[in-house]
Amino acid sequence: MKLLLLLLPFLAGVLTQGCPKDCTCNTPKQIFCIYRKAALVPQGVPDDTVSLYLFENKITSLSTEDFAGLSKLELLDLSQNAISHLPSQVFRPLESLRNLDLSSNHIEKITNESFSGLRWLERLYLHGNRISTIHPAAFDDLDHLLELKLQKNSLHVLPALHAPKLLLLDISFNQIPSLSARDLHTANLETLKLAGLGLSSLDGEVFENLGNLHELDLSDNQLTDFPIALKALRGLTKLSLAGNSQVAQLRNEDFHNLANLQELDVSNLNLQGLPEGFLKLFPRLQTLTAAENPFNCICPLAWFPPWVRNSQVQLLRTEETRCHFPPLNAGKVLERLEHHDFGCPTTTTVMTTRVSTSTSMPGSTTGISLTLAPSQPSTQPPPAKEESTPAPISPVPTSKTSPKVVHICPSNCLNGGTCQLDNLGKLECVCSKGFWGPYCENAEGTPEAISTATIEMESAINARQVTSTSIAVDLHRYIQARRHLKGIRLTYRNLSGPDKRPMHLNLPPSYPEYTVRGLRPNSTYYICASPMGEPEQQDSCCVEAQTSSQEHHSPVTQSYDGHLTTMVVPSVAAVLLVVVAAAVGVYYFRRRRAKGHPDLGAVPCPLELEGVKACLENRTLPPKGPEIKQPQNMLECEVPLMHRHCAGNNNVPANVKNSYF
Repeated sequence: MKLLLLLLPFLAGVLTQGCPKDCTCNTPKQIFCIYRKAALVPQGVPDDTVSLYLFENKITSLSTEDFAGLSKLELLDLSQNAISHLPSQVFRPLESLRNLDLSSNHIEKITNESFSGLRWLERLYLHGNRISTIHPAAFDDLDHLLELKLQKNSLHVLPALHAPKLLLLDISFNQIPSLSARDLHTANLETLKLAGLGLSSLDGEVFENLGNLHELDLSDNQLTDFPIALKALRGLTKLSLAGNSQVAQLRNEDFHNLANLQELDVSNLNLQGLPEGFLKLFPRLQTLTAAENPFNCICPLAWFPPWVRNSQVQLLRTEETRCHFPPLNAGKVLERLEHHDFGCPTTTTVMTTRVSTSTSMPGSTTGISLTLAPSQPSTQPPPAKEESTPAPISPVPTSKTSPKVVHICPSNCLNGGTCQLDNLGKLECVCSKGFWGPYCENAEGTPEAISTATIEMESAINARQVTSTSIAVDLHRYIQARRHLKGIRLTYRNLSGPDKRPMHLNLPPSYPEYTVRGLRPNSTYYICASPMGEPEQQDSCCVEAQTSSQEHHSPVTQSYDGHLTTMVVPSVAAVLLVVVAAAVGVYYFRRRRAKGHPDLGAVPCPLELEGVKACLENRTLPPKGPEIKQPQNMLECEVPLMHRHCAGNNNVPANVKNSYF
């Protein structure tokens, strides 16, 4: 034990021997030189260093001398610096390097010699730079490259990649409007991220060389339909189509070859429904995201909630997966609906078509009779239509009857309503007792205009004074329960319209009520309040409210509550009145003293009022004598209305910064 204590100083000296200035070398062969705020790479790095971390400095330039002798270095982290240029062969001394991180710098271009000599490099991170051009041969020497990240740059064209061992490629959020199969010669690629490129379509053969692809991200593009090129990716396990808001329909036949999918994201599209049996195409599916779609919650979608509750698939972002139509279901969470909420009819309407033909002399007559009848017994069957069939002219007629069952708009008639042909031959919904409307969506006693807010649960915030274009949010209880609020972040989004992006407002804690204006009539809004400066999900209180359907054509603007004006104006007037009175009093006092009144003292006294300090001249009158000298100026001190240097004019300490909202 004593021997160990004697060796501790020696071991500590060995670990810190040769450690560069302002660096940490507690772990053998690993050096951390971070937050140094130095423009150059530190000197004196030991030759046996394996990992060198230089992130979050202010390094602006590199040279080959910076890495001389570091032939055993395997990891170099230069991220979050200010490097704008990579000299040719700057990394050639690092012959054993396997991981190079140059992300979040200012690099603008990559030449054919930027990474010369790095034949064992496996991971290259260049995301978050300003790269606009890459030489076609820039990555040719990187035979062992496994991961390449180029997202969030300014690329317009992707150079042809010949990386046989590449497993991950991320080029998201560049400006590459098109891709072709010749751009991707990466047979072993497993993950490909193409988000936010502005793609409107994909070449049908773009993925023909990617038979090993497992994960594909096509989110936030401008696709208008399901890409046919995806049918070639039979091994795909994770697919994201989120954010392609022009995709309005998904068909079962488009996904027949994707039976291995485990994660599917179709959020923020323009889907009004999902075809029945759609999710049965993916027997291995584990998670599904379908939020922020304008779902039409009528009978064809009634299969979805039971399927979610009974299956092993996890529906992500459930609260954001809501109905937008019909009005009776607008704003409701799709998963929580029951079968009767979809208004599926209790009877099925069938149509029997009878076609009679007769052959005769040159003239022939065809008679068509249409009859409507329910397939199940009903207490009030719809009246059958009678049509006369002209008598055939030919004495030898032949007849042919072909029954055909047609389901006439059962998905549009809600609450047990049935579809019929009216006198003009048009389809209409015949509503069950107690329901009315074009689709039987309204129950008797339900007013056409909803003028009060619909709140699902009691919360620390409440919605009141709801009109067709505004909602007043009461924040009294929220503010009272949190005395140390710096501010309030108010977030609201329209759950019923096509634009579902959240709107953010920052309010001071002195506003116990705020009116959100400029809203759409007959829409459900989800309003949340959270403390400013903290994560939005932390300590957040939300409420739902629905605007009325009556539209007001008066101009709408967003403004703060008018109660503030009624409080501020009288206060300002009172302060100004006190200031004026103080100025008049000082003036009168000085005039009387100047005229030599014996009842006034010779030494002036400063006058202090709340918020105002009159600055009198710091001088004394001579003692009383036979003759009193009158000053030359009748007014010895001017009293400004505001004094920036006087602390009495502020209600907060001088060292507290102004708060902006």
